[in-house]
Amino acid sequence: MPPGRTFHRIDRAARERAEEGLAPSAARSAASRGRDRPEPEDPLRTAFERDRDRILHAKAFRRLKHKTQVFLNPDGDHFVTRLTHTLQVTQVARSLARALGLNETLAEAIALAHDVGHSPFGHLGEDALEPYVPGGWHHAAQGVRIVEVLEHLNLTWEVRDGVRSHSWKIDPPPDTREGECVRYADRIGYLSHDALDAIRAGVLRPDDFPSRPRAVFGEPGSEMVGAMISAVIEGSLSPDNRAGAVVMDPDALEAMHELRTFMFERVYESDTAAGQKHVAIEVIRRLVDHHLAHPDLIPASYRDTEADAVTQVVDYVSGMTDRFALNMHDRLFDADATSRMTPLLPAR
Repeated sequence: MPPGRTFHRIDRAARERAEEGLAPSAARSAASRGRDRPEPEDPLRTAFERDRDRILHAKAFRRLKHKTQVFLNPDGDHFVTRLTHTLQVTQVARSLARALGLNETLAEAIALAHDVGHSPFGHLGEDALEPYVPGGWHHAAQGVRIVEVLEHLNLTWEVRDGVRSHSWKIDPPPDTREGECVRYADRIGYLSHDALDAIRAGVLRPDDFPSRPRAVFGEPGSEMVGAMISAVIEGSLSPDNRAGAVVMDPDALEAMHELRTFMFERVYESDTAAGQKHVAIEVIRRLVDHHLAHPDLIPASYRDTEADAVTQVVDYVSGMTDRFALNMHDRLFDADATSRMTPLLPAR
């Protein structure tokens, strides 16, 4: 090989041409609906690659390492955090997108950003913040607010739409098939690794799980993840899938619903969770009320000065990590209150 010919450049134009070979329903970066603020194209990266990189460098993404997934303030090193959950969801979303001929980079970008809007203490934080926001507070909407307003990432419309609609509670659903991949990846991720965490915490035993999900998906862990991924791929490629959407095989979907119901009954809404839920909610609401009375405590670097006072406070408190919220609460109020928040509290 002649000197200097060891490598060859693959620039944005070449990467966009490669996307032409994707499935007909795949999103193409060159056909993106664009950004709120137009900007020159990057010479090397596609629009979705650029979004992915911006998310990885965002402060909200870094904070996920100290935010709850399912167990609050865990003592062990191997319990899932919101960051490790995000990385697992990203891997599953990429696997689905690649197998279905979709835009893997778009799926990756949406998955990396899908939970950046989460409050402290998992979904308990949504319950705590609900009274302050007309119509309720949801982490998906806050995630869009973070990337659009608080961190000014100027992401493409397709990524923001995927973040907005990654939760199954949100209607309308994602506009892209890649966003649908992330919806399934999120559920596959949390059901499989939350089950493992529940076993690790002693909340469940392996033989506690319903027989049907175990028969369809196998044991919690890699076996379950692989079986769920295969069920989505087979369901999406089935001739019966006339809508052309990303879907799970119907029998497997019923088994997944059964597993999810079981997890809510035995873990997320267990007696342990109900007995401690009020502590987590009290911490967040006391922090919100205190900052409403003392708005000068909100750092200038995390303040949308064009928003109303409540929105500014909710932005700040919802962006806190679990440990930051607990430490601030202890400094401001009686430390005995949060000492009652025992580790391994189910939080979904």
